[in-house]
Amino acid sequence: MTDSVIQFSDLALNDSILSSLDGMGFVSPTPIQAAAIPHLMKGTDVLGKAQTGTGKTAAFSLPLLNKLDLSQRKPQSIVLAPTRELAIQVAAEIKNLGQNITGLKVLEIYGGASISDQMRALKNGAHIVVGTPGRVQDLINRERLHLDEVHTFVLDEADEMLNMGFVDDVTEIMEHAPESAQRVLFSATMPPMLKSIVERFLRGPATVDVAGKNHTVDKVEQQFWVVKGIEKDEAMSRMLETEETDASIVFVRTRQDTERLADWLCARGFKASALHGDIPQSLRERTVDHIKQGVIDILVATDVVARGLDVPRITHVFNYDIPFDVESYIHRIGRTGRAGRKGKAILLVRTNQIRMLRTIERVTKSLMEEIQLPLRDKVAAARLVKLGSELEQEKEHKSLDRFTELVEKLQETLDIDAVTLASMLLKRQQGKRPLFYIGEDPMIQAIERDKQRRKERRDGGRDNRGRDRSVNNQDWDTYQLQVGREQGVQVKDIVGALANELGLTKGSIGAIKLAQGETYVQLPKAMPSETAGKLRKLRIRQKQVDAVVCDFDDFREPRGRRDSGRGRDGAGRRDGGFRGNREGGRREGGNREGGNREGGNREGGNREGGNREGARRDGERRFDRNRGGDNRGNYRGERGHGRDRQVEA
Repeated sequence: MTDSVIQFSDLALNDSILSSLDGMGFVSPTPIQAAAIPHLMKGTDVLGKAQTGTGKTAAFSLPLLNKLDLSQRKPQSIVLAPTRELAIQVAAEIKNLGQNITGLKVLEIYGGASISDQMRALKNGAHIVVGTPGRVQDLINRERLHLDEVHTFVLDEADEMLNMGFVDDVTEIMEHAPESAQRVLFSATMPPMLKSIVERFLRGPATVDVAGKNHTVDKVEQQFWVVKGIEKDEAMSRMLETEETDASIVFVRTRQDTERLADWLCARGFKASALHGDIPQSLRERTVDHIKQGVIDILVATDVVARGLDVPRITHVFNYDIPFDVESYIHRIGRTGRAGRKGKAILLVRTNQIRMLRTIERVTKSLMEEIQLPLRDKVAAARLVKLGSELEQEKEHKSLDRFTELVEKLQETLDIDAVTLASMLLKRQQGKRPLFYIGEDPMIQAIERDKQRRKERRDGGRDNRGRDRSVNNQDWDTYQLQVGREQGVQVKDIVGALANELGLTKGSIGAIKLAQGETYVQLPKAMPSETAGKLRKLRIRQKQVDAVVCDFDDFREPRGRRDSGRGRDGAGRRDGGFRGNREGGRREGGNREGGNREGGNREGGNREGGNREGARRDGERRFDRNRGGDNRGNYRGERGHGRDRQVEA
């Protein structure tokens, strides 16, 4: 049956859904979609086995959207996902697929966010709920999430949910499912525990098994660079100037970052444009036409809006931000290597995201090559070669006589020779892309520090994650900020302000020490003047910090006490101290926020309050344990209560 299905229009989908698919550039279903959608449209239970990146999200989402009764305000479909990041991603894709369905309400619910806001949103009505098992079960127990009108339950990445310890939550939720509800389960593997759930809750399911390797990765050369030494914006500039690109897509996570980074690149002479969901459809189409025609060379885009994008001249995909899940990564790199051409994908990854990188490698059965960022001298040399090539073309033009006259006139006016005049014009022309640099490249320092750390580890010394690590002031200035505990400031406020307002990476933030009325923080000596100017105007909790350089150097941790149960706030803080990241050595987290175990949820882990009214552990904080990601410290607060643990990806 699936062989005869060649287009979405063959699948009896509503016109509003077909128009959305057409607008996104999707015409033909993937094998998993072609096989699963007919069963799902009939209401049959489905057991789907497919690797990530095969289009399974759309496979179950399209039938959900097709069956909605928009006049009914109660949830009609429940989709369970193992992590909040995946829940957000799935909800976003459902919204995108249903963008032409007037009045559609899709709600994502997960721990770590306000449960009151989620209860209020449920009260206001939602057609489809996408959530993590812990929070979904919590809201069912509170009688705020009603299942009486639910006609479809979907378990997405079911094997991952069980790996993360959600078997009890999933079982309890499925026990609440109405007898008439359709049950759908998608999984890449089928472990014994999952088989027992299938046998218990699915009734004569249609099995859809789409085997075979995803061939996207075969056509794309994959590399990664571990962020260190310089900011990611500067790193992107270096890569774009030294890679032999035709056209490129740079993927970021947020719509705001598409605009910011595109503007930053344009200011440095690149032909770039942002592409995200808030841009009107007509302008998005024009932007895509521009990159096809060569009017622009770089798209800075979010995941969802770039899906289905087919531009043969795209030679490179840059993952400025690592994606939340493997499926998104495969979709991203699939934008290159098209029409029989080879492509290249480069991932910028922070040290605390390496486990997610390894997960991507494992699932895609591919190995990424680690690369070093080009040094400044190589970038400058590439600029000079490009300028020479452009001048070579100008040399052929016959219309230089007038310019020769102008040069002679300027020589006479300024009383200088032709070489000096050419040098002045060249200096003026370079703008924000210098043709040579003075001083040492920050990347050289970062590479040397990296080598030194590795040597120390080989020699058996404690690495720079140890609490006894000394604070090296050689490369850092200490700043005094006029805010502290008296103003309710926490370390995470300081780190957040420095990262968000100044654009500093975690590797550019040294040790932090909170005091009653002030805070001391180490920042690089070689900060750009633009960043230093922003620092002087920085505000934290509505208060200007009036940052000044000082001689404070007492970042040692006090012995014998741990700030009365605060735990490690942000990055291994004890009593206000913050052992900052020396290019990747800092512990990333353990910010145990919330901690009020109300209704049995551990919603973060900062045990301030400590009301133990249950034992339910909400799931998405186990994200890092099995999936990698950008908040691995949260897991330490979940189990082990602050102990460092290493779990193989």
